Amino acid sequence: MIEFFFDCSSPWTWLGFESVQPLARELGVEISWRPILVGGVFNAVNGSVYESRKNPVPVKARYMLKDLQDWARLQGLSINFPASVFPVNSVKVMRACCWLGQDCVPFARAAFHAYWTDDRDISDDAVIAEVAAAAGVAPQALFAAIADDQVKAQLRANTDELIERGGFGSPTIFVGGEDMYFGNDRMPLIHAAVLRRRAR
Repeated sequence: MIEFFFDCSSPWTWLGFESVQPLARELGVEISWRPILVGGVFNAVNGSVYESRKNPVPVKARYMLKDLQDWARLQGLSINFPASVFPVNSVKVMRACCWLGQDCVPFARAAFHAYWTDDRDISDDAVIAEVAAAAGVAPQALFAAIADDQVKAQLRANTDELIERGGFGSPTIFVGGEDMYFGNDRMPLIHAAVLRRRAR
């Protein structure tokens, strides 16, 4: 099993989200989709993210944007930093992913696209309704679900679990329960980890 902890507010997560799926199909393994709120992770264990946003290293920031575009080009995605709002409050979208469970892929992909390609504010209910409709999800049912205390609790529990297991950002991937990988560029290592476990 591959566990994929993710938040749609990260462009690097979109890259990992798209690349982990063909990897899993190739290897014949399942992905357990684990929505989180990455801001909660940063607040608990990785506050340096906020400091780096306030005081970026210019040469590193320029390279990061180039790197992001290189990865996006390689994967055939159109990713640009939003001009409207960044960072975005993704709590409603991630609650929706919790509610959808293993069927969250079309909705999450539509949310990634809305924010990172179309520069839409995915904290806005009207935008979320459009994302839901694009993914074939009834908006009314979605809004009712994300107001449910059990759905809210599940997102908190996923976030707390990632922190307890040593995670510090999104995407975080686990192979076999305890073997952790961070970042969209770790797919070759994840591929090798699955094969090692299979050989044992």
